[in-house]
Amino acid sequence: MNRPHWLAGALLACAPLTSALAVDLGHDFNLQIDTALVSDYRTRGISQTQGDPALQVGATLQHASGAYLGVWSSNVDFGGGLKTRQEIDYYGGWYWQANEDIALDLGYIKYTYPKESQFNQSDTYAILHAYGFEVGTYYGNDYPTYFGEDQANLYTYLAYNAELPAEFKLRVRYGRNDAKDPLYLSGDGSTRDTYHEWEAKLSHEWVGFDWAVSYIDTDLSQNECRTQFGFGDACTATVVASVSRSF
Repeated sequence: MNRPHWLAGALLACAPLTSALAVDLGHDFNLQIDTALVSDYRTRGISQTQGDPALQVGATLQHASGAYLGVWSSNVDFGGGLKTRQEIDYYGGWYWQANEDIALDLGYIKYTYPKESQFNQSDTYAILHAYGFEVGTYYGNDYPTYFGEDQANLYTYLAYNAELPAEFKLRVRYGRNDAKDPLYLSGDGSTRDTYHEWEAKLSHEWVGFDWAVSYIDTDLSQNECRTQFGFGDACTATVVASVSRSF
């Protein structure tokens, strides 16, 4: 089944752009390279690889002023005869840090899908970090539909990051996706325009890599998931393992 995959796109902008591993390029510029291997590429609770692993690579050019530009890519598999096997995201923004506990991230991200450009879309985002909490919002008005028309979409989330004993880290997130139109069709024929998703992630750095395991789920039924995304299990609860490193 052909379907719009406008939920794709990593929430890469949620991470502070202050890695000590970034390469100093001089003149107040540095370059950060991020790599990750995940057992399932999930965005806003929805699988972008039909439950298969994904290799992800990104590069971010940062300036001391807080301005940044970057590109990020992952393999994808949407099935349904769609030809694209890659997502490439281009993003830019400004990261302002008031102190160690408070920061603001503002930016724009463009999601592209080679060989299936009709699914290209974009978001403007704002993320506030404060004392371990995050409040974020992503808004776009060019999300594709079945009918070839653009529509608006608003994603908001609340997250909390905590340091645990033995250098473990915990991140929990609860998000709401509002498609602005009744896209999600249940088995009884009723529809809705919003759904909720959540994640709990436990991570630990070991031998220079960040190892993590996440529990991810949504409140979409299998029928709602199947009619919108083509597969009933693309939105169901899962455990995702990952290993990542920044250079």
